[in-house]
Amino acid sequence: MILGLAVSGCQQKQAAPAEAMQAMPVKILPVTMAPVEQSSEYVATIKSRRSATLQPQVSGRLLQIQVHSGDHVKAGQPMMGIDAQPQLATVQAQRATEQQKKAVFDFNTIEVERQRKLFDAGVTSRDTYDQAQQAYSNAKADYESAVALRKTQEEQLAYYTIRAPFDGIVGDIPVHVGDYVSSSTVLTTVDENADLEAYIYVPTERSSEARMGLEVELSDTGGTLLEKTRINFLSPQVDPTLQGILVKAPVHATPQMVRNAQLIKARIIWNTKPMAVVPVLAVTRQGTQSFVFVAQQKDGHFVASETPVTLGETVGNNYSITSGLNAGDRVIVSSTQFLVNGMPVVPLGA
Repeated sequence: MILGLAVSGCQQKQAAPAEAMQAMPVKILPVTMAPVEQSSEYVATIKSRRSATLQPQVSGRLLQIQVHSGDHVKAGQPMMGIDAQPQLATVQAQRATEQQKKAVFDFNTIEVERQRKLFDAGVTSRDTYDQAQQAYSNAKADYESAVALRKTQEEQLAYYTIRAPFDGIVGDIPVHVGDYVSSSTVLTTVDENADLEAYIYVPTERSSEARMGLEVELSDTGGTLLEKTRINFLSPQVDPTLQGILVKAPVHATPQMVRNAQLIKARIIWNTKPMAVVPVLAVTRQGTQSFVFVAQQKDGHFVASETPVTLGETVGNNYSITSGLNAGDRVIVSSTQFLVNGMPVVPLGA
């Protein structure tokens, strides 16, 4: 009996501290509903609507490279030169042939007129006049053919100078002076750093949500917002390699901010709906699970109730909560590092 009393006395002493645990003053805030954007972030590629890959239309030795990668060029500006000596010789030879044909044509022009006058005067026969006309027609055709061939060769000569097709920025130049180039050789690229677009591939499981006009936030790799834009193109087909739907959004950022082929971040905002939000400081983590402490009344006083929650999007300094809380719940937002489940608290805020 005495032993039993002793044990009972010990239990009362051990329980006493828990019953006498002092309530901790804490600040609370009621859970409110706020509009929260539902979004997804993807990697986007900046592409120019006007981009050209330059390849020569003739073969030969590369003699000049007059630009560097990154240079701004104007339409028609010479960029490279291919050895044109063989073609120049061909043009000169064709010009000489043209002069010969012209001399014959000029002679036959005079001769046919002379034979016409003689035929009209009855001095020469119809046969002689016909032969003069035939010679004139042949000479005229030969001369016109020579002129056309000369023009063709001169046009071909222009191909030995590589010119910028439009105003733009020079890309990589993989060739060097002295290289032998042909129509299959890539000399460089020219990209117009205007009328840019963001190419975004949306996974097929979200393709039903993609639509024209959805807002897109473009950011650099450091997270700095570049601009807000909207989807203006939606591919009707799935890319078989990426298993995604291509969507495009116009980019109006300056060339100093983005360039063709640059990778950036694109956040597509699918919709906005009201959700419970709590301050970031109210959330604690244990492993992969997130919790908040909710002030609940129990036996006439408040206790801290550890409540698991599922976090959604970050909204400023708040987390949106997809599950675990209801509007009006009183969330503890101070001294959370000192709280344990069931601990008495004294709310300082409504």
